[in-house]
Amino acid sequence: MPRLVMKFGGTSVANVDRIRNVAAHVAREVAAGYEVAVVVSAMSGKTNELVAWVKDANDLYDETEYDAVVASGELVTAGLLAIALQKNGIKARSWQGWQIPIETSDAHGSARIEAIDPKNLNAGFARGEVAVIAGFQGVHTKTGRVATLGRGGSDTSAVAVAAAIGAERCDIYTDVDGVYTTDPRVVPKAQRMERVTFEEMLEMASLGAKVLQVRSVELAMVHRVPTTVRSSFDPPDAARPGTLICDEDAIVEQQIITGIAFSKDEAQVTLRSVKDSPGVAAAIFGPLADANINVDMIIQTVSGDQSTTDMTFTVPAADYQRSRAILDAQRERIQFGQIEGATDVVKVSAIGVGMRSHAGVAAKAFRALAEKGINIRAITTSEIKFSVLIDAAYTELAVRTLHSLYGLDQA
Repeated sequence: MPRLVMKFGGTSVANVDRIRNVAAHVAREVAAGYEVAVVVSAMSGKTNELVAWVKDANDLYDETEYDAVVASGELVTAGLLAIALQKNGIKARSWQGWQIPIETSDAHGSARIEAIDPKNLNAGFARGEVAVIAGFQGVHTKTGRVATLGRGGSDTSAVAVAAAIGAERCDIYTDVDGVYTTDPRVVPKAQRMERVTFEEMLEMASLGAKVLQVRSVELAMVHRVPTTVRSSFDPPDAARPGTLICDEDAIVEQQIITGIAFSKDEAQVTLRSVKDSPGVAAAIFGPLADANINVDMIIQTVSGDQSTTDMTFTVPAADYQRSRAILDAQRERIQFGQIEGATDVVKVSAIGVGMRSHAGVAAKAFRALAEKGINIRAITTSEIKFSVLIDAAYTELAVRTLHSLYGLDQA
């Protein structure tokens, strides 16, 4: 029998009534002839509540015990869904991450999945059971301790399980009915896409689109797991197909630009009058990397006499103050004049595999933004996307301008 993985997020399992609705979605796929594994998140708001309890107990908490507490939210959901399925006459059992087992690294709070042994799940399928799996968690086999995968980790759990059991598809159910060309709250004319490539979705997820966790898209791309984003709020007997994330060759007609993403969680850092000598970039970015701070857009401007340079880059807004403190501590080693920064910035990106074969795509955008009076602070490009850093006040204008420029209003 073909296999299917279904994942349901926190809003989809927010209460017992919503869990009954999820059970009806699962029953539909069982009736269609699938062996089904369901991966569930904690009920909406429960993980935040558990985290708050941990911090209330001890600000300097032990990370392994933190994971033991916050992983419990998914266990409740998994048990309740198994019970709801059993009430509908469907064989089901709940699985904790360690019972499968889902083996992870020991980076508690942000662990990575290293292996999944499908033997126990296969035995359950042979018994005719639906496997209801607690997402967001696994076990570090050397210590035997539960380890969580970070926020959005249930998406990663689902794709990894799909790869391990050879599923035909992984369906991610959420509160939206697919992936849109941009945020519909910013651009009402945004369109739901029927299909999008793994590469495009990976860029969208990493550049601000919050539909899927970045790691889950990476796994789907590596293991070639077709993944669909669907709405759990559709009636179970009239569910829409959603957006399929798949290989590029599965898409017949590909637009030049597929979507516009934006991220407000950005901060700009500029070092002025940095001594222009070999090793200066390593001196700047090495300490930031050691502190696990991700640096994105980097621009270097050399002075007229070529003795000094200005270095501008972006970091996550949450790491802005920490970045400044680290660089200030390295002032003598780096030898810069002053440090400047801004947090009122936003990164706007255009993504599309069609950029590979079309010239002038980014230049067209730069002209359009200039005509709207939008100043570009920094630019980065890759094979299938370009990003601009602009003042946050112009976010909606920039997104709407680019969305219309590339014909996405009528996509």
